[in-house]
Amino acid sequence: MKYVVAIAGQSIEVEVDGDRVVGNGAERRAELRTVSGTPIRNLLVDGSSWIIPMEPAGKGIWQLQRWGERFEVEVVDERTRHIQSLVGDSKAARGPLELKAPMPGLVVRVLVEPSQAISAGEGMVVLEAMKMENELKAPGSGIVESVAVTAGQAVEKGTVLVRFRP
Repeated sequence: MKYVVAIAGQSIEVEVDGDRVVGNGAERRAELRTVSGTPIRNLLVDGSSWIIPMEPAGKGIWQLQRWGERFEVEVVDERTRHIQSLVGDSKAARGPLELKAPMPGLVVRVLVEPSQAISAGEGMVVLEAMKMENELKAPGSGIVESVAVTAGQAVEKGTVLVRFRP
């Protein structure tokens, strides 16, 4: 299967066939293993082991951490890429995105303000539910358009907390 991997403004075509991986003309033996119950992945490349925290941040988008830095990586398979080329990219037409309360609770802290630039995975609102604080994170990078709640406000499941644009 062929993939296009976008990271740090660069796109790399990668072909995966079992443990054989070819990227940028170099062939490697690689395997990506999940560490059960954690966001940690163990990447084995030609016998070397790399421990990489990885969290999903949207369809085909992953947040990786390496050497104290966070990276956003987009992975698109060749079929999806072909379909996108046929129908065009409709992301711009979507308008503002919304962060909604995943459960009823009490807003403890609002961590963003209008016009603030945010990165995927960045904390936006802290919501208390069932005596536990839950930091709700940005599903993607963008600019905060508006904040619809304040600290101390009770919210129901599905309440819009923050609107932002990509």
